[in-house]
Amino acid sequence: MTITNGNYPLAATDAALAESAAGHVTVPIAYDAVILAGFGGPEGQDDVIPFLRNVTRGRGIPDERLEEVAHHYRHFGGVSPINQQNRELQAALQAEADRRGLGIPIYWGNRNWDPYLPEALQQAFDDGHRTILGLATSAYSSFSSCRQYREDFANALEATGLWGQVRIDKVAQFFDAPGFVAPFVTGVVDALRTLLADGVDLTGVRVLFATHSIPTTDAERSGPRDVEWGEGGAYAAQHLAVSGVIMQRALATLREEGADLPDVDWQLVYQSRSGPPTQPWLEPDINDAIAEHAAAGATTIVMVPVGFVSDHMEVMWDLDTEAMETCEEHGVRGVRVPTPGVDPVYVSGLIDLVEERLRGTAPGDRVRETTLGPWYDVCRPGCCENVRAGFKPAISGLEP
Repeated sequence: MTITNGNYPLAATDAALAESAAGHVTVPIAYDAVILAGFGGPEGQDDVIPFLRNVTRGRGIPDERLEEVAHHYRHFGGVSPINQQNRELQAALQAEADRRGLGIPIYWGNRNWDPYLPEALQQAFDDGHRTILGLATSAYSSFSSCRQYREDFANALEATGLWGQVRIDKVAQFFDAPGFVAPFVTGVVDALRTLLADGVDLTGVRVLFATHSIPTTDAERSGPRDVEWGEGGAYAAQHLAVSGVIMQRALATLREEGADLPDVDWQLVYQSRSGPPTQPWLEPDINDAIAEHAAAGATTIVMVPVGFVSDHMEVMWDLDTEAMETCEEHGVRGVRVPTPGVDPVYVSGLIDLVEERLRGTAPGDRVRETTLGPWYDVCRPGCCENVRAGFKPAISGLEP
């Protein structure tokens, strides 16, 4: 089995090649640029349908059907927050990299909207960069949140004709990296502290850790295929592990401050499912969970968007609008915790991940918050397969 970057060797040296086979690269690599890879989003009403065509390309969905699912974008003036968030994140990452004296430019490109990833890659190449580290704006393992970004980079190499001229590796999934976890801990602490100050009995509080639902067939194939992850695959296992850590840390922080706290019940829930009703997706849906907890006597729901790095449309619509309406319908108070966004702790943590790859930091020296990490620098064979489309060329992984 070989490690490939299409037709271009992924590993720069024989030593790196051997270590990549074990999953982690522990030799220094002189990356000379970083490309931040995003999903993309419309920035006006005229962009909405063309954007949704890009998202659903190859599925034969007519514009009339796309318009039916465009309402949440229309509600916000046709503007997704994600592009502006990535502009701000790019600037914050650049400032932190410059502060550390890394001398590495941060580029940004999207899968589904301008600026597109091939354009970012071409610009990096034109600026003289040949050894690039990709940083996807997604923390967990699944097709859409990991492998598809690896395929995006491969597609960019193909579109630009730069196979064999540029090397692209990818930062590992960072679901349990300290810089990603810490802002959520702070958010849960702040939410519970506010509820305590308002005199809320925390025995009536339920903390719901929310993430994007995916088809169960994709979930079952998330992560390495030689590990039995249980129901929901590595995708669910990662979320459960991180959510448990966040909850434990938050309660410990408040108790250290002197609060006399009961244990607070929490649950992993899902949101934003799409596709035909006959296709099984991960459950429970957050709105169903809110209704069930309210019926069982809960008075307050704290929503933690643990599956999102920033306030995507799924956060603004599915949580801040729909889930809050569900709370109101069932007579419970709803509170939503912030996403990391451009929190300095998160930004610093992402640059820490870049520095780990620059230095070839050994896995045992990489600080992670769960026993699942550090995740693989080089994805395992068959990792995060797309059941519907099969395996396509992808960077930074063992074949297929």
